[in-house]
Amino acid sequence: MRAPLAALAAILFMHASPAAAVTPVDLELVLAVDVSRSMDGDEQALQRLGYANAFRHPDVIAAIGSGALGRIAVTYVEWAGPSFQLVRVPWTLVSGKADAEAFAAQVEAAPLTREMGTSISGGLLFAGLQFEGSPFAGDRRTIDVSGDGPNNMGLPVDMMRDRIVARGITVNGLPITLKPGFGYSAFSIPNLDIYYEDCVIGGPGAFMITVDDMQRFEIAVRRKLILEIAGLTPRVMKAAAPLRAPRVDCLIGEKTRGPWLRDR
Repeated sequence: MRAPLAALAAILFMHASPAAAVTPVDLELVLAVDVSRSMDGDEQALQRLGYANAFRHPDVIAAIGSGALGRIAVTYVEWAGPSFQLVRVPWTLVSGKADAEAFAAQVEAAPLTREMGTSISGGLLFAGLQFEGSPFAGDRRTIDVSGDGPNNMGLPVDMMRDRIVARGITVNGLPITLKPGFGYSAFSIPNLDIYYEDCVIGGPGAFMITVDDMQRFEIAVRRKLILEIAGLTPRVMKAAAPLRAPRVDCLIGEKTRGPWLRDR
């Protein structure tokens, strides 16, 4: 799927026109969640509940209300291999407790899915394209991408990251480092947090929070949402390009998986 993805990225990211703005918001946020088979069913369910409960938390609701407009727009999408991306909850306006709880209920009610492959680049492309059809106009646009392994299929992740950041979109990360590959250790890498820092996140105010304990997943998501919504970031990346050479090979996932699977 490498060539089609490349063509799609070139056409849509270079020539697409922004959708007509309808409702101004403080933030347009895409939650892009990894549903590859390296996470088992129980872990998938706990991850989903973590996102839902984070939106129910009063601190997240307070962060939404603290903005100049007091409202954000959010959509929840899932991704795995290059050909699997799915909108689970479409763009939703969240301006208070009732909206936040309704969004959380939609997230929690969506069916669970596990698919083959880990294409962070495909997930980022799909997430980035959601802004083109958004009925909202945000002062900030952010993709919050979670995952438990490196990109191993599709386009190079750093190339896709740079294309998205060039459009004024910030990419934040939630690398999940619970155990090596969840039984797929051949495709896992050490120091996934460094990989995310150097190869995945980017843009003004980009940051990441690592999850190393699934029981604390909800806390990590909550903290991350508060930082994103309030615009309070622990560190800043000033441009799409890294300020230093990556400390890891951004193609390490593809090289680990093997070229015969890369473009499926």
